[in-house]
Formats: sequence, structure tokens, C-alpha cells
Amino acid sequence: MNNDKVKQILTSNEMIVACIIIGLCIIIGIVNPMFVGQHTAINLSRAMLVTLIFAIAEMIVIVSGGIDVSFPAVACISLYATIKFMNANSIDSVLFAFAMSGGIGIVCGLLNAILVSKIKIPPLIATLGVSSLLNGITLAYLGAANISKIPDNVDSLSQQFIYTYTNEAGIKYALTVLILIPIVLYILAYVVLKYTMLGRGIYAIGGDKNAARIAGFNIIKIQFIVYMTAGFLAGIGGMTYTILMRQAGPQSLMGAEMMVIAAIVIGGTRITGGHGSVIGTLLGVTLIALVQNNLIMLGVPTHFQTFIVGFIIVVGTVITSIRVRYIDAKPKV
Repeated sequence: MNNDKVKQILTSNEMIVACIIIGLCIIIGIVNPMFVGQHTAINLSRAMLVTLIFAIAEMIVIVSGGIDVSFPAVACISLYATIKFMNANSIDSVLFAFAMSGGIGIVCGLLNAILVSKIKIPPLIATLGVSSLLNGITLAYLGAANISKIPDNVDSLSQQFIYTYTNEAGIKYALTVLILIPIVLYILAYVVLKYTMLGRGIYAIGGDKNAARIAGFNIIKIQFIVYMTAGFLAGIGGMTYTILMRQAGPQSLMGAEMMVIAAIVIGGTRITGGHGSVIGTLLGVTLIALVQNNLIMLGVPTHFQTFIVGFIIVVGTVITSIRVRYIDAKPKV
């Protein structure tokens, strides 16, 4: 490996975020030795599980040159309609729950795709409108009360674990089997984006639509795939959240979009499209989750944590912007 390649890796956004995560863990561990242990990794994995699903969906949309702020509303209508339908018809199947929730998400993603790709509405405006529309439909036609009755087989999934750790005090920490969902999704996303023509097309239209069209990529087709995939993953994320929380709420995930987008940008994805990585997204979500869930160990008051998260978002965005300008300013061979 030559020196330029090593320098590129060491100065990459992913490496910077990874170093921040390691440094933050060391600081928290020094201040509070109780932080160091398997229980922290298990708790952190659970805390970021649903965010990971949303983040990979949003990352693909942003890389393609778009943005989707409707995924919380898509997730809410998907999970709420599914649980309500299953209860009304005495259906008790985990596969059906995920299939129906994901299917509703695909339909919502299709609506986004039509507005963005066919009618040419700016993605932010289109998905913001869809978000408001779906939220209104959920509350007006499906209901506004939380549903605590979850079908037995679906609910039992929340009590299935792939690893259990018991500390010296006898407290058990269990890693939910649902963690396999984001693991599989991130592997699939990595393979598709890095090794397939579809992945190249997503990066191409995010970088320059005209150049992508000249290169032979079908812009409309790729946009439909991207937004429908994002809708499907929003539905899957919504059902995952329902199982973890053991209840279905019509607005339980509303407002999650800004933190998810922030994690993606911190991970190195350019908000203008054409650049981003699966590993960077994973690291960005990890950093945000680490800050949100462990700052109290440093003695930071709860009300002050919002400022810290915001500060990290601003710094991360600035670093990404500076790196983009530096790369663009370098002489092209």
C-alpha cells in the first residue's frame, strides 16, 4: 500500500469519526470505570438498533441526490396499521407483521418516487408533504391511542436473545435477536453500493444526473428503486421498534429525521449527494448514540446534552465540508 493510500485512509472522515468515538469512550471510561464492559456494548446496540435501520435507508436516498424526511411518518403508519389489522383479524405471525409493514412502506415510498421523479417536486418538499399527509391519515383514520396488545408470537420476539451477559452483581444484559436485522441490511447495502451496477448508478445520479444519463443510467428507474427501498426499510424499522417497545404508537417515531440525517452527515455522506459510505453511516450513528446515552456518566446534565449533540453535528458537518473543498481544490490528473 503506497503512502498516498495510507494518508487517504488516515485522513478519511470514517477514521476521524472512529477516533472521536474511541477518544470519547476512553474519557467516559476514565471518569466512570463502570462504563467499560460488555453491558455497555449491549445497551448501546439496543439504543441504536432502530436508528441504524433508518440511517441506511436515508443514506441511500441522500447519496442518490435526494432526501427523505417522511420515513418517521412512513414507519408510524406502517407499524400502526399492521398491528391494528393483525389484532382485528386475529393474525399472529412475525413474518406477516414484517411483510405487511414493509409493504405499506413500499407504497409510501412509491408515492415519494412519483412526486420526486415524475412530477419533479424537490425531494425535501415532496417528502415533507408526504410526511404530513401520512401522519394525518394515521391520526384521522387509524386512531390516536397507543396499542399495547401485540400478537403473542410478534411480542415474544422481544424476549429472544442471541447473547446474555451477567455481571458480578448478578444483573443480566441481553442482546436482542433483532440486532441481526441491521447487520444483514448493512452487509447487503455495502455489497450493492460497492459491487453492483445499481450501486454505481445511485452514486452517479447523486453526483451529476446529466452525466449519469449520458453514461446510460436510467434516472427515473433508480430513483423509484431508491425511494421504494427507503419506504420498505422504514416499515421494517417501524415494526422493529414496535417489538422492542412492546406497543404500537401512531406518533412514536415522529421527529426522528433530524437526528438520523445528522448521524449520516457526521459519517461523511455529503448532503448534496454522490458521496457516502455504509461504514461511515454506522460510525455516525454510533457516535450520536454514544453521546445521547452516556454523557450523563461524565456528569453532563440531561438538558445540556442537546447542546453537546448539536455541537458535534456542527463540527462534523464543518469537517466534512472542509474535506470536500480540499478534495475539489486538488489538481485533477
